[in-house]
Amino acid sequence: MNPNGTISEILSHKGNTVWSISPDATVFEAIQIMADKNVGALLVTENDKLVGIISERDYTRKVVIKGKASRTTAVREILSSHVIHVSPSSTVEECMRLMTDHHFRHLPVLDGDRIAGIVSIGDLVNWIISAQHTTISQLQTYITGVPA
Repeated sequence: MNPNGTISEILSHKGNTVWSISPDATVFEAIQIMADKNVGALLVTENDKLVGIISERDYTRKVVIKGKASRTTAVREILSSHVIHVSPSSTVEECMRLMTDHHFRHLPVLDGDRIAGIVSIGDLVNWIISAQHTTISQLQTYITGVPA
């Protein structure tokens, strides 16, 4: 396992299931899906095309704090429409840099115009931890001659 693997490696390991919602749905419906699926963000799609992303952070900052009603506010009113995305060939390091520089936790993966998946900061951290564990085990085996 390469510590600086590609996003396609992560997606093949974790799966490429993507939860999405229409921009016409209510914010309440979005939050309900996030809770049911135990995810922190949903891609917002129209005709299978990415038009934005909505996260728990969007909900708290654009609905709760502003006193809006989640049952009557449409997703399109609060989604983040400027969505930074990566390709399956992007590296873990590149994605971590993007997330750090732009202060977000979820990153859509597009293969051309097709949605290939989504990765979270947790996915990237788990990948790095697993890669480090593998490297340490290999080094221990090399040094001691005994498999870990």
